[in-house]
Parts: sequence; structure tokens; C-alpha cells
Amino acid sequence: MDIEFESAEKIKLFQEEKLREQLAYLSAHSPYYQRLFRQNGVDVSSIRTIEDLQRLPFTEKADLQRHNDDFLCCPKQKIIDYVTTSGTMGDPVTFGCSDKDLQRLAYNECKSFACAGLTADSVLQLMTTLDKRFMAGMAYFMGLRQLGAGVIRVGNGIPELQWDTILRLQPDSIMCVPSFILRLIEYAEQNGIDYRHSTIRRIIGIGEGLRNQDFSLNLLGQRIHDKWPEVQLFATYSSTEMGATFSECEHACGGHVHPELIIIEIIGEDGRPVADGEVGEIVATTLGVEAMPLLRFRTGDMAAKIVEPCACGRNSYRLTPLVGRKHNMIKLKGTTIYPPAINDVLDNADYVQNYVVVVRDSAAGTDEVVVRVGVKKDYPYSRLTNNISELESAIIKDLKDRFRARLRVAPLVEVLPVDLIQQINFPAKSRKPIKFIDERNH
Repeated sequence: MDIEFESAEKIKLFQEEKLREQLAYLSAHSPYYQRLFRQNGVDVSSIRTIEDLQRLPFTEKADLQRHNDDFLCCPKQKIIDYVTTSGTMGDPVTFGCSDKDLQRLAYNECKSFACAGLTADSVLQLMTTLDKRFMAGMAYFMGLRQLGAGVIRVGNGIPELQWDTILRLQPDSIMCVPSFILRLIEYAEQNGIDYRHSTIRRIIGIGEGLRNQDFSLNLLGQRIHDKWPEVQLFATYSSTEMGATFSECEHACGGHVHPELIIIEIIGEDGRPVADGEVGEIVATTLGVEAMPLLRFRTGDMAAKIVEPCACGRNSYRLTPLVGRKHNMIKLKGTTIYPPAINDVLDNADYVQNYVVVVRDSAAGTDEVVVRVGVKKDYPYSRLTNNISELESAIIKDLKDRFRARLRVAPLVEVLPVDLIQQINFPAKSRKPIKFIDERNH
């Protein structure tokens, strides 16, 4: 039986057995962790339970950057694929994957897609890249292949190509960055495509949130739902370092953690575990990774753990939607906010074509936030003002009102050419759109 459907007690015992196996493997094969255990006087045989993990040091992103090669636990001849992180929190990190690791990735994604309701009869249009050393795109393809589902590899962007493919090949599911759905809808409306009666009945979102902490749809998710109520929305959370994806099931109450692949801790500012349901930093210990396993890796992502059984029958714990990245937290005029909350307001403003959020130090030593937006050329500006020369001021005022209504505070707002912001969003080497730039001296 799938371990996720066993009791919480059995799941914990199962994970602890896997943990002991992983620690023995690290002690025998990892130059980095051998050194860490020796320097900290750690006897891995004494780490028996998940609670015992608290006696071990954390692994930081900087450790991976400084000692990348030392994390490798197998001969380089066994590495058959190289991937890199996106570099959103600093320099990208390289991960080598063995054949066993790729099988683990496929298994993970197969389970995640099944959790989101896909079957061998499903056909999914994949709107993400498989190149540029990007783990996720390849993992999605392998997972769909293991599930037996059909996959249409279109890649990211180009609404015209996406719709041409949907109308010709008739997939029932699509997977992409949620904000791109609004571009697909806009293109369909402008070109007479009856998207609400297309074959699409499921959208799996990656890289951006669709829900609030109480699992209600956020502004972006609600806008997609209002426009396209016939489709079911599924949010996911994943990272290269974890080699795992947590997908919602049909009950949409958190991303299901696969116990055989990873152990998740949620810690507070003091580095100690927080109470279940309380937001803290996600700390991951990978299970079953051969080439570059990680022990107590601090992801920098903020979420909460939900331990109550899900109505789908799974008893493994779940993660709430991400609040944001710990290092991206902003203190704006005394209010703590994370970039996703700002993005949510902007994604819900139908006249905004694109945007970038910049946070920097102010002269007073506090955080200053500048939101730079590009405005759609064909937007009916009369809804804001009848005088085109007053458009910029009207947009700035409207956006500030929206920010105050949602966040209680408003950042600075600047209107820039769409093409200029497009260049910022999509630099040549980036695999993901850049919507947040942190210029602070942390």
C-alpha cells in the first residue's frame, strides 16, 4: 500500500528507518558530511528519530555554493545528467543526477500528477522548458511518461503556438506558470477562441502561488477562476535541491509531501521547530538520493505544516502555500510583506502588461519598494481617465489604492515602457521570469 495512506504513526516510523539509511550513506560516501560530522562530533548511529535531527547542523545554500563538489557521493562516471538551480537566491548551484536519481524524479512526478488527478488516459500540454539544465521540465516529462499519460512538449511562452496546439491535439490538462494563463485567456479573447469550451479541464501551476494561507484562491487564482470557471486549478511547490514536488489533490488543502522521498521540518527564527500550522522556514532532508543528497537543507521558503488527514485519504502531512522567501521579506512602513503579496495585486490589475518589483535601502535605513509597471497598449484607458496625458498619474493612484486596500501600505509606483520591463523580466540566461530584484545590503 502507498505509504501516504498509512497512519501518521506508521509514516513516521517509515521515515525514521529511511533517515537512518540516509545518514549511514552520507557517513560512508559524502566528503562534505563526513567533515561536518567530524567537526561537530556527530555519531550518526545515535540519530534514530526525526526529533534527533535537531542535534545536527543545517546545510545552507552558501555551503552548496562554496563546496559544491564535496556534496557528490558517487563517482562522476555515474552522473548521467547535470542540472542547475535557478539562482534566485544567489549563484546557481550544480547538481549531478545518477540513473537512480532520475528514476526517483520520475517516481516523484508520477505520484504528484496522480495526486492532481491525472491518469494514463490524460494528455498534458507542458508549457515549460526542458533545456537550459532545468530539472523541473525534464522531471515533469519523465513523470508523465511513467504515469502513462500523453505529453505535448510545447515549451514556454508564445500564446499563438499554445492555442494552435491545444485546438489541434486537444489535451485535457496544461502545466505552466499561473500568470501565463491570463495571457492565454487574453489571446483567446482577442482572436475569437472559445477557450471555455476547449478540451482543457485542469491547470497545474508551477513557480507562482494560486492560494492564500487559508487555501482560498488568491487574487491571481480568483481572476483565472472567474475567467475560466470550467477548469480545476492545482498548485504545486518544488525545488531542484529537494528533488521533489508537492501537489495539491482535488480537495485543494495543501501540497502533499511524499514521505518516502523527503523529510520536512518547519523552523522558526531560533532554528527550532515551530508548532504544526505555524509559518516557518522549510528545511528538507532528502531520502533515496544517490548522487547529491542533502541533510537539513534550509530552503529559505516560508510555509506551515498541516498534519490533519486529508479528505482524499492521504495521511501524510501537507504544506500550505508559500508565504514567500525568508530572505525576501520586506518591512515597508512598519508592515511585513513578501513579494508574492505584491505580485498578487499587480496580477489582478487588468491594465498591467508586465512588472518588476525592486526593493532597496532608503536613506533612513529602512526598506524602500519601487514597483515598475508596463501598461497594455490596447487597454481602454477611458476607464482610468479621458485624458491620455493624465494616464500615468491615474495608473499610479489606482495601483496605490489597490495596494493599500490589500496590504495596508503602498510602495512607490513607476510606469515604464513594456519593452524595457520585458528585457528586465527575461534576461538572456534566465529560465524563469525575473519579477523581483533585491538591491538591499543585507
